[in-house]
Amino acid sequence: MFSLILAIASSVTVTLLLKQSARRGCDHATMIAVNYLLAALLCLAWLPPSLSGWHAMQTPWWVLLALGLLLPAGFLVMGSAVKHAGIVRSDAAQRLSVCLPLLAAFLFFGQTLTPAIMAGIALALAALLLLMQGPSHPAQAATSGSPRSWALLLAVWLAYGSVDTLFKQVARHQDHFATVLLACFVLAGLVMALFLWRRGQGLRRRDLAWGLALGLLNFSNIVFYLRAHRAYPDNPALIFTAMNIGVIAAGALAGACLFNERPGLRGWAGVGLAILAIVALWPR
Repeated sequence: MFSLILAIASSVTVTLLLKQSARRGCDHATMIAVNYLLAALLCLAWLPPSLSGWHAMQTPWWVLLALGLLLPAGFLVMGSAVKHAGIVRSDAAQRLSVCLPLLAAFLFFGQTLTPAIMAGIALALAALLLLMQGPSHPAQAATSGSPRSWALLLAVWLAYGSVDTLFKQVARHQDHFATVLLACFVLAGLVMALFLWRRGQGLRRRDLAWGLALGLLNFSNIVFYLRAHRAYPDNPALIFTAMNIGVIAAGALAGACLFNERPGLRGWAGVGLAILAIVALWPR
């Protein structure tokens, strides 16, 4: 359970780091590029892919290329959402994206749509609508309830849901997980490096330092999440549900205590519905 707590802490700290770095005027694109470079190096050192994994990789390259584009895109929109919509709503929107791969499994992969999944998807969509509306107080709604805010929350939901769907596609093949993960990190890093090169902006030490911190937290989230699954191999539902609910709850507390975020009655109702949706969505 200690690994699960560390995974939750790492995930929430990533969101806090994005919020704080935006306040300090850091460039998120540079941070994300450095993050994937470090993540690839840590993957080589900590989860070394086998040579047989490269030769026997069955995942189509279009899936890896899509992940290479969507992973950094998700980070970019998450950084903007945290800045404009707040930690509480951004974390909840990210975690609610779980209903997208479930819908894809029903529409494209032949999975049975059970009443629990239908209820969970309905709760998730209702929660997302409440979160996108923002606080009812006029002063707060002027920023966190703006059209830009809810558009970013929707983008977070779509980006992370698409990534989860593609990783489920990867899971259908007998690939070595570390091999696929390294390929995704390298491709995402190359995409961000090309973006920075085309933009022509110089690198700043401050952005590099924050990017290294982001990379460490992002990779530790993955490692501890995998360790939690290995600690409870017969109960993946417990890990999945606890991880998602833990991140939403911890993000809500962190946003309220550290950044004085007040999502309002509708926002807190959205958080509550998000937790209920995650409980309903995971199969028993």
